[in-house]
Amino acid sequence: MAQREAVLRLDEQWARIRSGAAQVAPAEADALLAELIGALREPARGDAECAARLGLRLSDLAARRFAGGDRGGALAAIEEGLRFSQQAAGHAPTYARWYARGLINQGVWLSWPLSDGERLPKHPLGPGAESGPSAMERAAGERARDLTRSAVEVWAALDQEDPVNQRGLAQAKVFLGDRLAELGLAEESVAWAVDAEGAFRRLLLADPGSDESQEAEEALDHIGRQLELRLRFLAFGSLAGLRARGLLPERLLPQAVVAARIQGVAEEEIAVRLRLEADQVRTMLEVTPWVAVWRIEVRGPDGLWNVAPHPWRSGAEVRNRTAEDVASELVRGFAASPDYPGDGAHWRIRVWWHAEGDPAGARFRLVVGPDAPAATPS
Repeated sequence: MAQREAVLRLDEQWARIRSGAAQVAPAEADALLAELIGALREPARGDAECAARLGLRLSDLAARRFAGGDRGGALAAIEEGLRFSQQAAGHAPTYARWYARGLINQGVWLSWPLSDGERLPKHPLGPGAESGPSAMERAAGERARDLTRSAVEVWAALDQEDPVNQRGLAQAKVFLGDRLAELGLAEESVAWAVDAEGAFRRLLLADPGSDESQEAEEALDHIGRQLELRLRFLAFGSLAGLRARGLLPERLLPQAVVAARIQGVAEEEIAVRLRLEADQVRTMLEVTPWVAVWRIEVRGPDGLWNVAPHPWRSGAEVRNRTAEDVASELVRGFAASPDYPGDGAHWRIRVWWHAEGDPAGARFRLVVGPDAPAATPS
């Protein structure tokens, strides 16, 4: 008993350092954490609280390793820690929360190579992308998705009358949406993000002005940015499916209407499948612009593609026009310009929505030449 109490006092000391309530040098903090982890190992064999705390402290070690650039060491530490966390999770809601948070952290660190410096997916288009993740990166991303889904299940099994559990479940759903987006599963990622958005709005309304409401506002800002990005990669069938499931928020309907029109869907079909009036669709298209970004390239004698000079690599804000409309005008203009390479040459055009990117994300693609395929509007 005395040994257990001494270990828990050491844990309290570490908790104060971790929270910033006590200040020590980094080397001293590392030494204390290592001592604490070693001291917890023996009592963790048969004591649920010590097992839970050992899992938590191994997660702390993993976070410190990851912050120091040691992703492999972080993953090893969190893997070990989660075995203890899972062992203790059924004994108390607090331990289950610690376990769920550890699962989310492991998912973040596993999937790290799938996102860029701004934590946006490097390969949002999935198997249609020109270049995708390596087999090892995809396998890690799929495991990260499964771990995060497990975290959602852990949070969902807790008392949902408790705001702490409500917030934890909503946050886990945001992370699951992120993991799905990294694998190119844009429709599923939108569905989970919309679900999480609804939960955070309820939390915000339940206790306005609190610290928790500030966290909810920040989460809503993050979700809003992610949804606007992800909708750009959805085919019209996916947009219509989300609308039918009640997972296309009203505020995003103008963007969904524009996305459909960019793809060449007729106004009448947009209205029917997105459950809107015809005049609503027409108004949205008239007042909601989209940024068309294009690039024309000419293949030289060496077989390399060279970008044509301005204005053949540029962009413009347009309204109620499809990507094919924009491309057709560019094709006509280019064919009549001094930059045109002649009828026997190969050249190509791509039109994107908002920004250049992977060719798979182009809203319109066309290669011109004696043996070239036909246009491929997205």
